[in-house]
Amino acid sequence: MQLVVARIGRAHGIKGEVTVEVRTDEPELRLAPGAVLATEPASAGPLTIETGRVHSGRLLLRFEGVRDRTGAEALRNILLIAEVDPEEVPEDPEEFYDHQLIDLDVVTVDGTEVGRISEISHLPYHDLLIVRRPDGSEAMIPFVSEVVPEIDLEAQRAVIDPPPGLLDEAEAEIASSREDASRDEGPSS
Repeated sequence: MQLVVARIGRAHGIKGEVTVEVRTDEPELRLAPGAVLATEPASAGPLTIETGRVHSGRLLLRFEGVRDRTGAEALRNILLIAEVDPEEVPEDPEEFYDHQLIDLDVVTVDGTEVGRISEISHLPYHDLLIVRRPDGSEAMIPFVSEVVPEIDLEAQRAVIDPPPGLLDEAEAEIASSREDASRDEGPSS
């Protein structure tokens, strides 16, 4: 099974290094020197990591055969893909691979059916679960423990505790009007 483990960013310096947006919780394993990674688009790879280092909080990689800034810039926005055994699971029980989450049923803490996870969107600060609702619409659920308190792989479901308005705009308007009303009342004497 293939997993996206990073996206190549801009060139760093003049010797072929690139910044990478890490998309794995195991960069020391997946992005280590000697790792051979497939790419998207496939025509750009495979790429073999020659060196890696952290500079100012960012991971910098250099690939075999890429020796200058021009070569590094040509790699920008390419996805790096590792081959992973489908039975492999992360060591941390609070971490999941994308393929484990896709197609899980999503329900609220009170049991209300929301839909099914169709995609995982990786953002710099947190991931989003893209949930296809029964009516065909999509909901974007921040994949943080406050909003997604439980992932039950055995039951094939994700339990969410959405704040007002996350799933329903009407709910957000009601919550907003309640806040406005309480501000308008002001302090009582």
